[in-house]
Amino acid sequence: MRFSPLLFATAARAAILWDGRFNEMSSSSDLNTWSWSNQVGPYQYYIHGSGTVNKYINLSPDYKNPADGGSKQGAKFTLDSTAFWNGQTMRRTELIPQTKAAIASGKVWYHFSIKRSGTNAPSIYREHQICFFESHFTELKSGWISGASGNSDTRLQWFVGGKSQWSVEWAPDVWHNVAYEIDFSANKVSFHHSTGADPLKLTAGPVSASTSSNGADWHLGVLELPVSGRSDSNEDFYFSGTYIESGSLTTSVAGPGGVVANPGSSTLVTSTTKVASSTTKVVSSTSKVTTPTAEPEPQPEPEPVGTLQKWSQCGGQGWTGSGYCVEGTKCVASGDFYSQCL
Repeated sequence: MRFSPLLFATAARAAILWDGRFNEMSSSSDLNTWSWSNQVGPYQYYIHGSGTVNKYINLSPDYKNPADGGSKQGAKFTLDSTAFWNGQTMRRTELIPQTKAAIASGKVWYHFSIKRSGTNAPSIYREHQICFFESHFTELKSGWISGASGNSDTRLQWFVGGKSQWSVEWAPDVWHNVAYEIDFSANKVSFHHSTGADPLKLTAGPVSASTSSNGADWHLGVLELPVSGRSDSNEDFYFSGTYIESGSLTTSVAGPGGVVANPGSSTLVTSTTKVASSTTKVVSSTSKVTTPTAEPEPQPEPEPVGTLQKWSQCGGQGWTGSGYCVEGTKCVASGDFYSQCL
């Protein structure tokens, strides 16, 4: 068999820092093995409603992009009538990477594919914050954006620092493949996108951003803001091909065919020794971490100066903003990393 030198060189430069493609999970109930005292597996699982895990996250080969050869299954995230976390008025179903890898330094690419169905479609009357960092310097959004004109929006949009940089009509059953290119050193972000089986292309950016992250605050999933007069209904979001890489960008939706990096080691394991075919399980180094680590302690927040509008972030570890919540709202914490004017 002959190998293309160009393809081999590209593979040699790319490295998976964190693999969240659900390949090592038999079902979503495996998420329950993680806790603050037992930090194992590829995901932290704690931002969800009061029900059992299968009310909010389910896994199936039917839930992945068919062109995603690196994943054996995808995930369906659900917002239902119980999906309120920690007493909040916002519905949320989110996962956070469990890893010690350097996913928040240098230049890295955050990959995922997302689609909606015609059944249990996300509301066009509410803002959904999708695949975001706690400082919200880059994220997808769908539905009516709080404070925008009108009362509905049918688009899927990419936001940087609260400003829309790209949008598309969000049609049912169309897979949107995304890579956030984040240069933490230069404080810039770019957006790579395609649909279906098409390779990723640079679609927007680079855009200057306050790329603030401690490496444990990227949320795979969705947060929905409430809107007065709009009743709750079940909403489903589908995710596939979730991983973070460095070195170079994998543009193929089939997934990386190059090198899997072992965090904490300089050894690079070639995919030919770990992946026999596109259906073979990919070994995730992060799923082998069993040593408990202490929960990060919150940092002091700055002295407030100015006014923050409703729904604005108002505190949390790593937040560098300032201000008092506008009259009629108060700053409500949703954990160590994020507080919001509600």
